[in-house]
Amino acid sequence: MFASAMDLTRFPWHDPGAYREDGMVKKTLWVAVIGAGPAGYYTAEALSGGDDDVKVDIIDALPTPYGLIRAGVAPDHQSIKNVARRYEATNVRDNVRFVGNLALGRDLTLKELMELYDAVVLATGAPKDRPLGIDGEDLKGVIGSAAFVGWYNSHPGFTDLNPDLNVPSVAVIGNGNVAVDVARVLAKTAEEMETSDLADHAAEKIHSSPIKDIYLLGRRGPLEASFTPKELGELANLHNCVALVDPEQLPSNWEDETLTGAQKKNMTILRSMSDNTPDMKPIRLHIAFYRRPMAILGQEVACGLRLEHTIVTVDGQCEGTGESEVIPAGVIVPCIGYRTTPIQDVPYNEDRGHFDNVDGKIFDGLYCAGWAKRGPSGTIGTNKPDGQEIAQKILSEVTPSGKKGRAGLDAIIKKRDLQIVTFQDWKKIDAAEQEAAEGPSPRAKIADVETMVRIAKS
Repeated sequence: MFASAMDLTRFPWHDPGAYREDGMVKKTLWVAVIGAGPAGYYTAEALSGGDDDVKVDIIDALPTPYGLIRAGVAPDHQSIKNVARRYEATNVRDNVRFVGNLALGRDLTLKELMELYDAVVLATGAPKDRPLGIDGEDLKGVIGSAAFVGWYNSHPGFTDLNPDLNVPSVAVIGNGNVAVDVARVLAKTAEEMETSDLADHAAEKIHSSPIKDIYLLGRRGPLEASFTPKELGELANLHNCVALVDPEQLPSNWEDETLTGAQKKNMTILRSMSDNTPDMKPIRLHIAFYRRPMAILGQEVACGLRLEHTIVTVDGQCEGTGESEVIPAGVIVPCIGYRTTPIQDVPYNEDRGHFDNVDGKIFDGLYCAGWAKRGPSGTIGTNKPDGQEIAQKILSEVTPSGKKGRAGLDAIIKKRDLQIVTFQDWKKIDAAEQEAAEGPSPRAKIADVETMVRIAKS
């Protein structure tokens, strides 16, 4: 007899909420979100907030949640990391599960996930550096910002980077907040970083380095720079480092009404820096605009950078003037943007470095969110409306199909003897890091995956 014709109330296990009005059993909408960073969490939050018939598994290759919050935000920006508390609230929902230490491509395939879940969301971010495309970028000492930031943030994939910081000068290429972060972390003293969660292996190298000159270089002008006033302003208050700006590179119309509030604030800060002199502090931070990298100099190891002077045309294009200069640099960190890692059989936009999609939809059943959808743009908060839009799209166009979802994934995990890390497991890692912290530091991050998994399963 069909369930709709049965008197279901006579069964002792009967749960009225488990059935539709016609008596048929409700089907669960199973969604897998790949990537436990901001985009992944905002998507999961929006998917799981209104209906227990929607169940979400957040899957990440690392044993730790929070993605960019943990491994990308600067270690001395602890207030920004507090957004993780919001993500924790999503983790404790009954219809959400964190599945850490489970990697797409290594442990299971996208095809397998799509056979198990009604919808799969790629929220994998953009972890690969965009190349400079100039001679010499393969020399030792040239380190992309994804690797360098990952190294000083204890990302397990970059702990063995071991950069040689025994150099007098460093060049940081880029005029965004990541470039400012890299320059600031290199310039700060151990005392300035004591309330941070800077990796111990990075602190040892940075704070014993003989660096005296740091170059922060942008190919366009100060009005085109994408750093925020808050980030820029921090460079004006470093204990041992003076920020230097050539006043000739600053526009005279900086109070023009057509400028944004952020541009005006940046100009105010830069103008105050232009009054500084090199002898004010032991380390000099040279903030230079209209400088385009043309070649990295050196034989096996980088020793300098050739720059072409540029102008910005009335239509916003950057053009070279033919004039050039060479600056010394033993370490060069390009911070010029990121690219999403391609996945087999998923359409990919090579020019923009993210998955091909239409408003977040790649094809039926497969979606993307955050940087994997739109490229590396915006702030952490930009991912919130992005995640909400993707969630709404899934809820409006995907129908539960009776797929196995979590039970099917758990069967694969068991069959392949995979060691996953749940959110409760992560809390053990979290507690261990906090207990290991010294002084006012919030935590001593564990960077070894095997160690994290061992603690998680203890």
